[in-house]
Amino acid sequence: MDRSLTIVLFGNSAAVQFQHDNFLLGEIQPNIGNATVSRTVPVQMKKSGHHVSMINLIGLHETAVDLDALSGQLVNENEIIAFIFVVRLGQLTDSDKMGIEWLQRVFGDRVLPFVMILFTYESEEESDSIIDDLKKNSALERLIEKCGRRYHTCRKNMNNQSEMRDLMNRIEQLFIDNRCQCYKYNTALSEREDVQNRTCQSDQPTIIGKSMDYTLTTETRETRMEIVQKCSIDGARLDQNGNGRREEIEHLFHRLHLDKRHSSKLRAADVLQLTTHSLQSHESCAEKDVIQTFLQKLLTMNYRAKNIKIIDTHHDGQQRKNDLFDDEDEDDADIFQAESSVPEETNRSNAIHPMDIQMAVFHCADSFLKQLLVTKLSQCQYALPLLVPDPFAQEIEFPLWTFRQINKSWKMKDTNNEIISKIQPVWKAETPMVSFFRFGSLSSSKSQLINSLINERHNTFFHRNCPGSSKTRVLMDGVVEITWYCPSGTDTDKFDQCIAFCNLHGDAEDNKKQLQILTEMASVNVVILPQLDKNDKSAAQMQNLYRGRKPLICLFTEDESTLSAMKKKGKYKIGLNTRNQSDVSEELVQAIKDCLSFSSSGSSPTFILENVSKQSGIRVDEDYDNDCRRGKEAAQQMMGLLKEKKLTEIKESFLPCQGKLWHQWCEKNKELHRSQGNEIDTEIKQKQEMKTIREQQHVLDIGEFMKLFITEMNSQSPNEKIFFLKWLTILLDEYTSADLSALHFEYNEKWSKIRAEQQTNDEHTELVRISKELQAATFGLEHILREIGQIYESCKSVNKNKEGLPCDFSSLASLAAEMMISGFPLELMDGDAAYVPVVWVTAVLHELIKKLGDQRVFVLSVLGIQSSGKSTMLNAMFGLQFAVSAGRCTRGAFMQLVRVSEEMKKQLKFDYILVVDTEGLRALELSGRSTRHQDNEMATFVVGLGNLTLINIFGESPSELQDILQIVVQAFMRMKKVRLNPSCMFVHQNVSEVTAGERNMEGRRRLQATLDEMTKLAAKDEVCDAECFNDVITFDIQKDVKYFAQLWEGSPPMAPPNPSYCENIQELKKTFFNHASKSDGLQLTHLKGRINDLWEALLNERFVFSFKNALEIATYRKLETEYSKWSWSLRRTMLDIENKLYINIENETIDEVSESDLQGKLNVKCREVDKSMSEFFEKDKDKDILVQWKSSFYIKTKELQENIVRETMRKLNEILQQRDMKKRIDAQRTRHENTLLEKSKELAIKLKDKANDETILKKEFDSFWKECVKKITRETPQIKNIDVLNDMKQLLRNYESVPVNDWKKSRDIFSVSRYSDYVQKLRGVTGHTVRSAKLKFEVESQIRSLVNDIAQHADKMIMSYNISKMGYNKTYTQELADYIKARVVDYEQGSRNYVFIKEFYMDLVISICKKENKVITDQHRKFREANDPVLYFEKKSKEYYSIFQKYCQGATSAAIFGEIICQKLKEPIQKSVYKDTARDLTNEIKTNCESLNGNRSKLEKHILKTLAEQEDFDKYINYIYSPRDHLKSFIRDEVNQYITDKFEVSVRPKMEENIKLLQQKIMEAAHRATTLVNTTGGDVQKWLNDFARQLSDVLIFSVKDLSGVSHEGVDNFKLLEDVISKLLGSVSSEIQQKFSTETFPENLEHKDRPDEILIDHLCQCCWIQCPFCAATCTNTVENHSGDHSVPFHRVDGLTGSCYDETECLSADFCTTLVRTSKMFYTGQWFLCREYRKAGNVYAEWNITPDFSELPYWKWFVYRFQKDLENHFEKTFHMWNEISYEWSRYSKEQAIESLDEYI
Repeated sequence: MDRSLTIVLFGNSAAVQFQHDNFLLGEIQPNIGNATVSRTVPVQMKKSGHHVSMINLIGLHETAVDLDALSGQLVNENEIIAFIFVVRLGQLTDSDKMGIEWLQRVFGDRVLPFVMILFTYESEEESDSIIDDLKKNSALERLIEKCGRRYHTCRKNMNNQSEMRDLMNRIEQLFIDNRCQCYKYNTALSEREDVQNRTCQSDQPTIIGKSMDYTLTTETRETRMEIVQKCSIDGARLDQNGNGRREEIEHLFHRLHLDKRHSSKLRAADVLQLTTHSLQSHESCAEKDVIQTFLQKLLTMNYRAKNIKIIDTHHDGQQRKNDLFDDEDEDDADIFQAESSVPEETNRSNAIHPMDIQMAVFHCADSFLKQLLVTKLSQCQYALPLLVPDPFAQEIEFPLWTFRQINKSWKMKDTNNEIISKIQPVWKAETPMVSFFRFGSLSSSKSQLINSLINERHNTFFHRNCPGSSKTRVLMDGVVEITWYCPSGTDTDKFDQCIAFCNLHGDAEDNKKQLQILTEMASVNVVILPQLDKNDKSAAQMQNLYRGRKPLICLFTEDESTLSAMKKKGKYKIGLNTRNQSDVSEELVQAIKDCLSFSSSGSSPTFILENVSKQSGIRVDEDYDNDCRRGKEAAQQMMGLLKEKKLTEIKESFLPCQGKLWHQWCEKNKELHRSQGNEIDTEIKQKQEMKTIREQQHVLDIGEFMKLFITEMNSQSPNEKIFFLKWLTILLDEYTSADLSALHFEYNEKWSKIRAEQQTNDEHTELVRISKELQAATFGLEHILREIGQIYESCKSVNKNKEGLPCDFSSLASLAAEMMISGFPLELMDGDAAYVPVVWVTAVLHELIKKLGDQRVFVLSVLGIQSSGKSTMLNAMFGLQFAVSAGRCTRGAFMQLVRVSEEMKKQLKFDYILVVDTEGLRALELSGRSTRHQDNEMATFVVGLGNLTLINIFGESPSELQDILQIVVQAFMRMKKVRLNPSCMFVHQNVSEVTAGERNMEGRRRLQATLDEMTKLAAKDEVCDAECFNDVITFDIQKDVKYFAQLWEGSPPMAPPNPSYCENIQELKKTFFNHASKSDGLQLTHLKGRINDLWEALLNERFVFSFKNALEIATYRKLETEYSKWSWSLRRTMLDIENKLYINIENETIDEVSESDLQGKLNVKCREVDKSMSEFFEKDKDKDILVQWKSSFYIKTKELQENIVRETMRKLNEILQQRDMKKRIDAQRTRHENTLLEKSKELAIKLKDKANDETILKKEFDSFWKECVKKITRETPQIKNIDVLNDMKQLLRNYESVPVNDWKKSRDIFSVSRYSDYVQKLRGVTGHTVRSAKLKFEVESQIRSLVNDIAQHADKMIMSYNISKMGYNKTYTQELADYIKARVVDYEQGSRNYVFIKEFYMDLVISICKKENKVITDQHRKFREANDPVLYFEKKSKEYYSIFQKYCQGATSAAIFGEIICQKLKEPIQKSVYKDTARDLTNEIKTNCESLNGNRSKLEKHILKTLAEQEDFDKYINYIYSPRDHLKSFIRDEVNQYITDKFEVSVRPKMEENIKLLQQKIMEAAHRATTLVNTTGGDVQKWLNDFARQLSDVLIFSVKDLSGVSHEGVDNFKLLEDVISKLLGSVSSEIQQKFSTETFPENLEHKDRPDEILIDHLCQCCWIQCPFCAATCTNTVENHSGDHSVPFHRVDGLTGSCYDETECLSADFCTTLVRTSKMFYTGQWFLCREYRKAGNVYAEWNITPDFSELPYWKWFVYRFQKDLENHFEKTFHMWNEISYEWSRYSKEQAIESLDEYI
């Protein structure tokens, strides 16, 4: 059998790889447009022996190409045995899912038995996944079922012989299963075959064919070229017009750069972001930018968006080129010849039609952008697309979704001739509908005619005579547009009711479905045609329209007759030829009115837009989009719960948490903040009531409505959520609009009556009732979100989930954050409660940070009078959707994110704009709560929040201007006083068209004068020195004032927006950008803090005193952290310098140290630090805030440098002084060592013959050594152990006459609970008791401060004695006792009104002595070990024995001398290595240890965390009373822990590295010394001198260390070098082996230990304690400028502070205390809120009056209540009441609060 059989391959082009070794397809990919050469490979079936050829249709099912014309020819000319559907494994696309349907459509229904699926893969792993794919993908399962479960797999490149053989076997089996029959053509298709074949032309594109003989036994394949002439793939060849139209559409999309937007839609989110393009005003642009320009103009409501001039750069260039080469002689020029020589195509305009731009965007937009597009078109009073043919799928779409947000309002007269207002969503409005359509081509413009009926001044329907119109129109044929005529209730209205007008574009004969829908649904049909003609193709249609019951108006373009009725009632005709447009318009209006009158009498149904969806044969977008449908269903389910509920009761029933209880809580909290707080029981009662309210909120039933909302939000995809929220908004607006309109009407009626009748109480009561109903009836998405916020806050308050809540309450904030990211506004201030739910808002921002990162935002706030157009302006500026309809004015404040595009981020320093829209100032609020205080509060809040505030002024009323400006100026004045620096702009709206510059200048001058006047008034209120507005804020009257034209061009409701207004918006955006580009914005974390700080300060009423600038605090802390790095860098460098100089001093290479020398050595690092500081202050994002501290920190750094130099010089000079005293000790020890060496050498010579007998040698040496040490001991005074405490006892007994018994009774002064017990009397005070508890506390604080200061200085004295080097002397105790005595006497002689009892001095001396005892004893022990001959030489015994052995063995002098040198180097090496390692480790700890690497606040937080984890009360008391000592202990613990944890991974490697480097330096020195002596000549002394000189900066080692050591006979310096090298390794190994966590600190001098270095560094900070609670100032800088402060204060009672005349410990926090009128006594009484007046330390503290009570301290007091009461022997005031709340905090929550608040 040698006939050739054919296989057809079709499917996804991404599923195959065309290449030379592809057995089936080769390397040539099909090209639809051109004939393609195919490659043939011989292939033969195994069983039947048939040859096989391939037809390649890969990729064609993904296109809209029509193959009907080709399918018959393919079947007739080929014997097709199989259709192979190629699909990429694991990547089933939407077009793949429709692949089989495509095949059936092209080849007929009977094709299925011949189909097999071929899954292709790239890797072996993929090939095994087919079963899993089938299980997971139901669409794939259905596809395989349809093909009879026939499928095969192969590689994508189809080059595997085995796979191809298996495939051919499967195909052959399919052929056999089909009884060896080929596919026969479907009968239905055959009927068209002849027609199709006739259209086939020789120049049409071909199908790639590939014939194969399947012979895989040979690897050679012959290739022959064959052109298979096939019928055109493009079935549109049957219809040249259709083909041309498709090409036009594709060309249009290509020109508009929308080629790829069919699958990847234009997204609303991308369009709404801030781009460079959106900031520019474009009247003309290139084709590539036309879409952006169109959308930008439309978003700003500029109806000129359709009038964009497109610059054809290619055409212009070509024209210039033609002009350039036009060399025709001017004399020979012929106009007629030139005119005829121009090609016809250049005369034809190829401009893009504006409506094609609109529709192209519409087709390529996602659902949200489509809705936004149509909404903006409606605002621009343009007609909207109603029925839209899909240019690619040949379907008609009804975009119902796009109409959902559009409302129309109108006024009309009722039966009583009274004007009534109506506002309705267009999709549910019931109105008559007039449809317009045409038959044939017309000379007149139908759209222009309709415009004359609706608005003669505005082109509602775009027509041929509009600016920018062109002849070519690609996408509009078949489109039906709709608009509504809305009457204004005046006599000028053309129609007295709202009417819908529909306009079918194109010939109605070609768009029959659209025509059918319009004629069925219209109240009146208006048809335009040349004339009536029975032979015309539209005759039948006209006859049906005439015979129908619907009114009909016929407009004839070739008729000149006026309006006349036709024979049948309700039918009219009007001629248009040569008629005046106005006359025609009037007649048409009259005819439509008559028809509508007839229609209403005939009970004709009214038109409802939503009902269009009931028509068959069209696709409704809402049904087609699954996400939209699911969102709608979910929203409808929620709305179903509201059925039959009274609107004014819905919020109370379904949203109970935001009702009375929330309002009560807000009022209680305001009362609490604004009360004087004199009575703690009242305050506790208020807090308890607030707590009870929260608990009541918490137990309220959540209800099905809120459950459903939260469940839906948690279960839907991101896209579904947006649809759901938009649907919910739409349905809620629909649900409430009618009742709200009625209530507004009733309110207005009542208000008008009151004004007319000079008001009565009854009427006012009625007005208040309506106001409350209005407030209750307003119900939107913002209220649902508000309810979620209150659910969250109540759960957070009681710290447990709400019963029935379908998720954990902590996840609620995440829902709101997602909504913000999706573009929905978040309520910032509850307008009904006039309160900011700070807990909720900050939680949402926290989640926002988690989702987006800590992005930077630029906050734009808007202030203005109510209904002044603030929201409208923001919507136009940024394309937002703040509510702007009547009755929906903004209440409170809302914030919304606007994304900044990536390109814009290069010019700006932030990622988002946060727009804050606010409730109008001077609002006539329905609740009657509008007050000046409320306006001040709102203005201060949003001005403080905003980086830029737009002040919106409406009209030119001086009184309104004055009122708002005084509020605004006062707000800016407050910002200046708290060092916030926002900028502002004024927008003067609704100013009549201004052309004269003089008038603008006059307006600016008047505004400046008013601002200056208001500044003077506000300055009196705020007690501020300001004469003009520029004293308060930087303001440019020329640039920062904008005048806006009126919003509408004409009279609403039919007036479009004024283009001048839109231009003003664009200009405002540019100015806004200029302001924004100079700002760094705010990080979201700082915004969160700013909201909290502003609101907390506003609650306290005393804003300036109560405001805590969190950003400024955070910036200062950042500066402190940097300062800590700079200071450590200087100190670290000086430590290295000090170490080097210390070695020089010990080696006696220098004899003095000067300050200038030290400064010179430090200068390099100083310059580095200066450079780092300059960069930080100049380049940091918060440089504007930092500048206030720049000079002071430069001064502090300079002072630090000087202090470091002075301190180092002092220490080095002490070493110099001690060196001379130490020489005697060292000389004596060296003499003894040398004597021992010589004597051991003598003994060795005697025992030389016994050199091999180890036992004898050892015995003789031990005996010798013992005798020598005894002799040395007799000659040297023994260094005894010391007893410091006994020495002090003796001293006190002898000099102070202190009895022994008194000594035994002494108390540890650092742990006594009351220092007042040491007070003997009060001068000037009757009796011996402290007059008040507060005064007693003052005494306690002063004495504690004295004790701590004396102890600190005593510590420094002890360290200065350098006992480890110089030894202990009893005079030290005398000096210490004298110093303490002098300090106590000096203190008593100061301005004190008390003196101490004698026990104070004794207890203080003994306590300090005990405290320092360990340090003194440890240092003396080290001195004794180094200098006591017995101890010292016991350690040296082993080393000397080794040398002794060498002598005995006859070692050379060089070898012995080398060993002696190594033994002498051992101790210096160890000291150097330990010291260097300690310094390196200190630097690492300072950098990496989390608790020690930041500023003081961070260190404090870690201390508190550690204390909480340990729960040791004594440590807490030590921390409170002796913060410096506790800090030292904490640092020691942290360093020890770090060393322990990191010993093997960090400490030991550092030591090994240091010892290795030191070895290298020693050997380099030895080698250089050897080289020097060998090359220049010299003896061992010269070698030794050079060797020691080189090491003089590295080790404490000098020639004097070897003085007296014999080096006779040392002349082999190479051997000496080798010996040192060998033995040095042993010394290093020995040091390393002994190195451990125990020996490391032990072998370091006290001052060189990492913990001591860090203590010295970190303790140089501020130690001033709060005069109320004793919290230590957390400023990192010692003697810093400005006030002392702490992030959070403590409970006053922790210091033993009591309420006056009681023994009850205070339970107040300082921040709470200083906002009250309570009083404290310091010799006279002062109000706590005026604490600074008490002077001294009180005046130096900044304590913000607020309720910032750190939960940590509440937990501590509750946890250790009994311990505290026992310690102070007092009880807490009203403990039962305060413990109720404080008991709620666990230790974990306490620790968490540290991270949250500090």
